[in-house]
Amino acid sequence: MSELPDRELNEIEERSQAASPAPWEAFVEGRDHSSGDTIIRIGGLDPSQPDMYIHYSRPGPTLVPVPDADLDFIANARQDIPRLVAEIRRLRTELREEK
Repeated sequence: MSELPDRELNEIEERSQAASPAPWEAFVEGRDHSSGDTIIRIGGLDPSQPDMYIHYSRPGPTLVPVPDADLDFIANARQDIPRLVAEIRRLRTELREEK
């Protein structure tokens, strides 16, 4: 795999910054709470932020919940991606300073 160009890293960072505010948290019915829908809560406890509902769309009127692991991945990406971008930038700076 080739090196990630700075332009692409900047684009990733811009998409992350444009997303709804962190943190995002997955709330899975039966795992994290006992009643209600499975959601991603956006913006922590900020009541002005909406909840995110994610389902698979299949032929017919039925929506199918996504697997818990997918929901966890989506929710955690909001926090993980900015941290990964920052770590890439930190490591690149270290490498430049070593030269």
